[in-house]
Amino acid sequence: MNSPVVLSIAGSDNSGGAGIQADLKTFCAFRCYGTTAITCIVAEHPGRVKSIEPVTPLRVQEQIELVSEAFPVKAFKTGMLYSQAIIEVVVQSIETHLKAVPFVLDPVMVASSGVALLHPQAIEGIQKLLIPQATLVTPNRDEAALLWGKPIMDLNAMREAGLDLTNRYQVPFLMKGGHLKGDQAVDLLFTHQGEETFIVPRIPHVDPHGTGCTYSAAITCGLAQGLKLNEAVREAKSYITQAIESHFESRGYQVLNHFKDSISREERKR
Repeated sequence: MNSPVVLSIAGSDNSGGAGIQADLKTFCAFRCYGTTAITCIVAEHPGRVKSIEPVTPLRVQEQIELVSEAFPVKAFKTGMLYSQAIIEVVVQSIETHLKAVPFVLDPVMVASSGVALLHPQAIEGIQKLLIPQATLVTPNRDEAALLWGKPIMDLNAMREAGLDLTNRYQVPFLMKGGHLKGDQAVDLLFTHQGEETFIVPRIPHVDPHGTGCTYSAAITCGLAQGLKLNEAVREAKSYITQAIESHFESRGYQVLNHFKDSISREERKR
C-alpha cells in the first residue's frame, strides 16, 4: 500500500469529536490508511455522556486479529479500553500480532464532561500490562495525576511527574499542559535522552473535546511514516493547534476541525 496503515483500538463517539471517529479523521488528514478495533459504543456529545456499552473482549480480539491478517500495520494507538477484560485481550493481541509495531498509549480515563471512561480496577491493568509496552504514553493532566499519585497544578509539578513516570516505567511520556493556566500551551516530552519542550500560544476560550484522541492519533501517523518520536510529536502538536484554532461551533458546543490541515507533509512545509 502507498499509504501507511495505522490502527486505533478505542471507543466509538457518535458525535464524531473524539474516539474512533476523531482518530479516523486524523488518519485521513495525514494520508494514512486507518483501521479500527472498537472497544465500546458511547452515546455522547461534547457536553455529556449518556451511556457506555462495552464490546465483548472476544470481539475486540477478533477485530485486531483480522486487521493484522489483512494489513501491514505500521503503528497503532489505544484510547478508551474501559475494562480490565478488554485490556487483557488487547495485551494478548499485541503480543500475538503487533509485537514490534510502534504503539502510542492514550490512557483514556475520564471524559471532558467528567464521566469515568475506565473502571477503577482497570487502572492497574493500564499501569502493569500496557504502559511497559508503549512507545509513548500521552496522559492529560488528570490522567498523569492518577498515574503519578499526586495532583498536578503547575508546570513544575508536570515536569516532576513526567520525570518520575518515565523513570518508573522506563518508557517515554508526553506530558500535556493544555489544562494548565497561562498564556502558553506547554507540552513536555520525556525520553531516555532527556526532556524536550513544545510551546505554542494558548488559544483562549476554546476547549473542544477529543484533543487527546486527535493528538495521539497524529503522533501515531508520524511514527507510521517513519518520523523520530520527537519529530512526530512536533508535527502532531502543530496539527492539534490548528484543529483547535479553526474549530467549529454548534449549539454552544465546540468541536475540532480535523480537516483544515488535510495536506501532505511537503505541502505543510511550504
